[in-house]
Amino acid sequence: MKLRRTMLYVPGNNAGMMKDAHIYRSDSVMFDLEDSVSLNEKDTARFLVFNALTTLDYGGIETVVRINGLDSPYGREDIRAMVRARPNVIRLPKTETAQDIKDVEELIEEEEKACGYEVGTIKLMAAIEGPLGVLNAYEIALASTRMIGIALGAEDYVTSMKTKRSPEGVEILFARSMILNAARAAGIYAIDTVYADVNNEEGFLDEVKLIHQLGFDGKSVITPRQIQPVHDIFCPTNKEIDHALKVLEVIKEAESKQSGVISLNGKMVDKPIVERAERVLEMAKASGINIDELEDDYNE
Repeated sequence: MKLRRTMLYVPGNNAGMMKDAHIYRSDSVMFDLEDSVSLNEKDTARFLVFNALTTLDYGGIETVVRINGLDSPYGREDIRAMVRARPNVIRLPKTETAQDIKDVEELIEEEEKACGYEVGTIKLMAAIEGPLGVLNAYEIALASTRMIGIALGAEDYVTSMKTKRSPEGVEILFARSMILNAARAAGIYAIDTVYADVNNEEGFLDEVKLIHQLGFDGKSVITPRQIQPVHDIFCPTNKEIDHALKVLEVIKEAESKQSGVISLNGKMVDKPIVERAERVLEMAKASGINIDELEDDYNE
């Protein structure tokens, strides 16, 4: 299982942050060439990100670059430079239709061929930031075999909806649900929007718990302080792991006895319960928990 619990924003014009981005151990690092970079620094940011990707070792952390849109004067040059720099993923901002993805993919493929890279080397991700993109989320998710995920960009979305962010997030619940369902139907990852109030730790934790309960794979973060709390919330608890192990144990026992009815603590264990248990254990292993050791202890 590839973890994408946290995607750390790094402004493309901040060389110091780019140099140290990997030390905070987010699952992904996203170098931003778009909103965080002023118009007069676009070329400088592209140069800095190119050099960071081609000279620095990020220790296996996934590298993502958010380019400028093709409707800007910078998008095509961003693609040309970034394909040569070879990040793991290029993230397209403000995606509204499947055609937006296809247009970017065509340019990426041209550059891959020009560089002698295998076609498909660079993966794609889409940020959905407006009502049209939300309604087209499923088509966007299926637009390319390169797609690894879709993400919500809430600030632009709520502006388009003529409202503003609230602590409860009720104004983006529909967008979150659409993006999450589209990602699940397409078999790709769903990443939640940033939480901009970096000093409101309680509010941040509440939002992370909410998106974890909804089923998101992770969250975009804008400060290293937000990384570990997200990882902690997404990591299965000992109670969840213990229950998952018991579920798989009763399944194994029932299969050995060829029993058609399986229950645990008076509750029926069926396929969805088993799949959730397997996912809990996969998440625990991916988070660095030694499941084999826990399983040995449980069997003893």
